[in-house]
Amino acid sequence: MPYDSTDRAILARLQADGRIANVDLAEEVNLSPSACLRRVRALEQDGLVAGYRAELDRARLGLDLTVFVELRVDRHSRENAARLEAALTAIPEIVACHVISGRADILVEAAVANLAAYEHLLIDQILSIPSIVDAHSTFAIRTVKTRGPLPLAQLT
Repeated sequence: MPYDSTDRAILARLQADGRIANVDLAEEVNLSPSACLRRVRALEQDGLVAGYRAELDRARLGLDLTVFVELRVDRHSRENAARLEAALTAIPEIVACHVISGRADILVEAAVANLAAYEHLLIDQILSIPSIVDAHSTFAIRTVKTRGPLPLAQLT
């Protein structure tokens, strides 16, 4: 489906505030509420809007430490990748997981309370997954930007 500047405006606004009332969104993008709702539903059906959720404050939840962990695996196959992905995504402390290129195979982002919690996560959970042979950790000193809005200029 082709997308226009109104669709981009809707997506940009939803990225900023997924809870915006349809009537307010419609006013901001110069549509009637019913036309706006139809557009939003179409964007959802097309998969451009993957879902809605609340962004929680890690520090207020006691998750003061963000760690990026590069993982290397010893057996590369689709079956092994599926097992690894299932095991990693089942760990609640892992908030993002990427298959990457370079010196590591997987990059995970973990949110934990402190170093002791990270040690438990690394040794008892991550390194206990078969075929993970190495882990390199990088600790965030300060987070400047987390989940920023995606650029939309390429959407046509």
